[in-house]
Amino acid sequence: MALVELMKPLTHRTLSSDVYQQLKELLISGRLMPGENLSLRSVAEALGVSVMPVREAIQRLVAEQALEVGRNRAIRIPIMTESQFREITIIRMHLEGLAVDQAGSLLSKSAIDKLTKISDDFSREISSPQPDGGKVVALNKEFHFAIYEASGMPLLVQLIEALWMRIGPILNFDLRKGTPRGEARPAVDFHAQLVESLRKHDSAKAKLALHRDIETAANFIISAGVLVTPEPRGQGKKSSQSRKKNAHGLSAITMDVT
Repeated sequence: MALVELMKPLTHRTLSSDVYQQLKELLISGRLMPGENLSLRSVAEALGVSVMPVREAIQRLVAEQALEVGRNRAIRIPIMTESQFREITIIRMHLEGLAVDQAGSLLSKSAIDKLTKISDDFSREISSPQPDGGKVVALNKEFHFAIYEASGMPLLVQLIEALWMRIGPILNFDLRKGTPRGEARPAVDFHAQLVESLRKHDSAKAKLALHRDIETAANFIISAGVLVTPEPRGQGKKSSQSRKKNAHGLSAITMDVT
């Protein structure tokens, strides 16, 4: 989808902050792909603003390592390494598990009903003959953050958002149509388990469903070989299909990078 179709023109004065928020949302919701380049001029034209607030917003995102500057000064979505991905996955399980634990006793019936609707919309979209990949990823994000925001811990939510800015783009691969995990749709079951556990205020089972959702997605993405792992110097080449298990049970593929 063209950038101009993903972004909304801005009309008020806090331009740099608004540009930042829109780009942040695109990253978190997985609407931008790893390795995709961003043009300052294209973003500015899509939003109807000058290049200056776009440059300021992008500088902020670069400082947060959500974007990176290439050798030719091009701005792009970072291509994540396997070790970065595994580390973020472990941190996510702790932080997002804490948010689920806190939200478990606070979610009202109306909040649970809202979660149920989002979960049903997600299931319906991902199960359709021609699912909208962008909508699937956006609904997945909406579902998770509806829970996290119910934790009553805004600083925790900010930390989770920072991780999702890094992890969001790779979810395009995990949930898109045609991948084995996308076709099997285990996330649908995990979301349903999360909702049912939260309805019963069973935080332990809710955390278990969340951890399984995160872990199975991570295992699939790592096993698919879409992450980069440069070989340590002096160790020579290894098979690109050599696998191992880390202490947290996540599969790993070592890829040759020459």
